Amino acid sequence: MMRNVMKLSCVWTIIIGMLLATSVHASGPAVTCRVSLDREALPAGAPQKAIIKVSLVAPEAPREDERPPVNLALVLDRSGSMSGDKIAKAREAAIEALRRLSPRDVFSLVAYDHSVQTLVPAQRAENTAWIEQQIRAIRPGGNTALFGAVSQGAAEVRKNLGRGYVHRVILLSDGLANVGPSSPQDLGRLGAALLKEGVSVSTVGVGVDFNEDLMARLAEKSDGNHYFVESSVDLPRIFAAELGDVLSVVARRVRIEIECPAGVRPLRIIGREGRIRGNRVEIGMNQLYGSQEKYALIEVEVPAGRADQKIELAAVNCAYENTLNHRQEQSQTVALARYTASVAEVKKSASKDVYRAVVENEIAEARDKALDLYNTGKRDEAAVELKQKSEALQQQAEEVGLGGVAAPAAALEAEADEFVDEGLSSERKKEIRSESFKVRTQQKDY
Repeated sequence: MMRNVMKLSCVWTIIIGMLLATSVHASGPAVTCRVSLDREALPAGAPQKAIIKVSLVAPEAPREDERPPVNLALVLDRSGSMSGDKIAKAREAAIEALRRLSPRDVFSLVAYDHSVQTLVPAQRAENTAWIEQQIRAIRPGGNTALFGAVSQGAAEVRKNLGRGYVHRVILLSDGLANVGPSSPQDLGRLGAALLKEGVSVSTVGVGVDFNEDLMARLAEKSDGNHYFVESSVDLPRIFAAELGDVLSVVARRVRIEIECPAGVRPLRIIGREGRIRGNRVEIGMNQLYGSQEKYALIEVEVPAGRADQKIELAAVNCAYENTLNHRQEQSQTVALARYTASVAEVKKSASKDVYRAVVENEIAEARDKALDLYNTGKRDEAAVELKQKSEALQQQAEEVGLGGVAAPAAALEAEADEFVDEGLSSERKKEIRSESFKVRTQQKDY
């Protein structure tokens, strides 16, 4: 009898072990890492340049009862220029954001003009009636202490760091920062410091008087979103869209590591910020949202090869924290190419998807650079930058038989004339900066 019991116990141990192994294998990494090349077939006999597209594909957004809790700080401009409809719509947007949270989320509210005031210290989003009273009581006042306000919002978020929350500061402003540190570099450094703590800042610029360079730099350095809202009527919709992202985070502290073998040299990262150290490329993203694909483009130099020879261009590893189970996970893949003596085969292997991404990001980079030149009074140089980029992109696409993909680049010619002949309005500069930001960070367009 005892032997039978022992045998049965062993059988169940084996079965349970098999089930557990199957479960672990079936779950796998939440984020899928994929690579694709601008051309899978490279011309033989001479050194080449290739572009690797590393895509991160996130799973579906979690259900409300599954998602990680949110630690949200709203930082609202109440300076004198916010009077009238702007402050009314800002209050409405803040209340809508609050109502989308659950009691397990944390909410705080900072309002600022020439001074900074914490109206709602970080607390569970439970006593909503009292919090709404604080929001409705906001009235416009003096100047714009933007740096101090973001710092104070971050201080409220820090009260709950390391507790499994998704951390986000949403900054709203309609004017220039004129109290305290006020340059894009100052706010960029603040954003980079917050990113190291796992805190992203999303910026919402209202009207045509805010500093688009400052707001975009803060958002980019902290891996947040950036919105240009021409009319305050759109504020509730934009806040709802931003909350939709915050409530659907499936991965955070994401790191893409690309290791190139000897002979293959990374040249540059297109569109995104990152770091190249020898044959290694490192790119960070703070958060990935459900059902979203984000990507990075890396240009590499490839040595000459023989026809039909295969070559590994890079080993790619994506590491991140799964927000649903708080586990560290990895997804890995390899970028492979081959050489050919056939020009037709090279063209046939060209990827329309990768070229389209390259064209879009090259255009965004060129527009950002041209706008920087324009803002320093170098209008002619700005126009030259756009025209040269337009010609180069169209020529590259034609060489691989994908001229139609580069059609948007042709529009840079007309835009170059706009920079010189007509001049750029404040509204137009904000549109350009916002559009470029969305392309480079793959921010959803709401």
